Amino acid sequence: MQYKDYYSVLGVNRDASADDIKKAFRRLARKYHPDVSREQDAEVKMKELNEAYAVLSDTEKRAAYDQLGRGYQGGQDFQPPPDWDSGFEFSGGTTHDSGDFSDFFSQLFGHMGRRGFSGGEMKMRGEDHHAKVMLDIEDSFNGTTKTISLRTVKTDERGRPVLTPRTLSVKIPVGVAEGQTIRLAGQGSAGFGGGPSGDLLLEVQFNSHDKLHVAGRDLHMALRVAPWEAALGCVLPIQLPNGEIKVRVPANAQSGQQLRVRGKGLPSTPPGDLLLDIQVVLPPATTPEARTLYETMSRELAFNPREELHHA
Repeated sequence: MQYKDYYSVLGVNRDASADDIKKAFRRLARKYHPDVSREQDAEVKMKELNEAYAVLSDTEKRAAYDQLGRGYQGGQDFQPPPDWDSGFEFSGGTTHDSGDFSDFFSQLFGHMGRRGFSGGEMKMRGEDHHAKVMLDIEDSFNGTTKTISLRTVKTDERGRPVLTPRTLSVKIPVGVAEGQTIRLAGQGSAGFGGGPSGDLLLEVQFNSHDKLHVAGRDLHMALRVAPWEAALGCVLPIQLPNGEIKVRVPANAQSGQQLRVRGKGLPSTPPGDLLLDIQVVLPPATTPEARTLYETMSRELAFNPREELHHA
């Protein structure tokens, strides 16, 4: 995916004021609007201008774009980090149809701009704010209270975005799942005309774990076993965030086989499952004793792992 330099598209500096950006867009729109322009690429150019203005005229999108894109030039290959917007607080605001713009715009901003208010004749509820919050898998098992740092956007005297941090204490419920939303009432934008404040909606994502992988409410884990444990069967201890469990490995287990332990995934009603992917690990033949054991197995076990190939 190519990085799009929206400032170059509008022909303004990165420190341009909101008024400078608006004037540049209007000037170029008069030149390239398909209804009046005689330029061959007017329609394509107008689409680029609309996309650039949709980002740079929106204080929050501009702040996010500035933070993410420092050091990039237009046309360069670009791939945003998967959690680039974690902790970045976005309000509702007017939405854009991301399908009208490039893949670059859609990947960065396609999920933003959801409206979060409703109003009556005299009172209007404040906009909801949205932010992604990164939690550990252990938080879902145990529940906790975490201090969350967010970056919200305000404007300076020239209408340029300024990042302002704020810190909140958030209660994480037991059983919270990836993609779930934690709602903090009254922590969004202030209401109008005496209306109530909007809410802050925290979308939960999990940090990577050295052993566990989350899929919905199920947990996946590699289970490394010795050849004799796989051949003879065994009972092994498995350490989970909420304590130790015992798992029975059946005799003649093979690498690639999966064991399902019901009810040992993320807590819920019903809870998820624990899926164990068996990996048979061979001890290295690096000592005379180990080589002797392997040579004995080679002589005395009538085993050919490629036998089925000869009958194909």
